[in-house]
Amino acid sequence: MSQAIRAPMAADGLADILERVLDKGVVIAGDVSIHLVGVELLTIKLRLLIASVDKAKEMGIDWWQSDPMLSSHASQHGSQHVSRLEQENRMLRERMAEIEARLAGLSALGEDRT
Repeated sequence: MSQAIRAPMAADGLADILERVLDKGVVIAGDVSIHLVGVELLTIKLRLLIASVDKAKEMGIDWWQSDPMLSSHASQHGSQHVSRLEQENRMLRERMAEIEARLAGLSALGEDRT
């Protein structure tokens, strides 16, 4: 009989713990290194964050939104982002060409005076 009473309490306890973990977030970090005769062969750095989506966004973590494997909006967002960057890059190259032309003109003007 005492086991029947403990099981629901344990489930409630687990639900409370899970709710707290997702609300606050938990970070688990560890490193594994394999050495042979003093030579490091392999290092694996493990980082695990367990949190709710809201908590992760609050912490500035939202990589799943731009991953095309996880979000159907990611490919659309990614192509718009690339297009905007290409346009900005083109504009900057045009401005650089204009500045270089002006510098060349000033340089030629300075050489003519000497």
